[in-house]
Amino acid sequence: MIFLVRHGEAAAGWGDHPDPGLSDLGKQQANAVAVALENLGAKSAISSPMLRCRETALPFEQRMGLVAKVAPEVSEIDTPDDVEDRVAWLRTLMAGEWKGASHDFQGWRQAMLDFVTGLPDDTVVFSHFVAINALAGMIESDPRVVVFRPGHCSVTQLSRTPTALHVAEYGSESATRVL
Repeated sequence: MIFLVRHGEAAAGWGDHPDPGLSDLGKQQANAVAVALENLGAKSAISSPMLRCRETALPFEQRMGLVAKVAPEVSEIDTPDDVEDRVAWLRTLMAGEWKGASHDFQGWRQAMLDFVTGLPDDTVVFSHFVAINALAGMIESDPRVVVFRPGHCSVTQLSRTPTALHVAEYGSESATRVL
């Protein structure tokens, strides 16, 4: 299994701060998911370089006596340079399909899938709402940007066959607002 974990609740919204850490609730969520991941048999960790993912990974790192490898391949989607209002841009993107996006993200999505496919089993990937959805969509051949709504610190489990990854179980969903 490969475990995709959405970061805990951030201390600021995506449109309010470019790289917020976790809120107090987010830190509690990170502690709880660390226990769950250990119980699921997770052995190693990869983290997005974004602070909210690094802080979410920390309790797991401490429990397991390891340091997560920081990997930009699993980071949040980049806002294109020509976008002035990133909240409005992301809201529009998330309501549609990848093929209708105003910018081409196929390279980002494919690089992330290739990276995750190459990870050993029992690895946790601490990542983001859109990134986890991009992976799930690529794996399931679903063209939508938002395939499901992973809650903070939800755990999506990927299984592997000799030729591909499969979504074995989607993480818990929540009605939390992304933007």
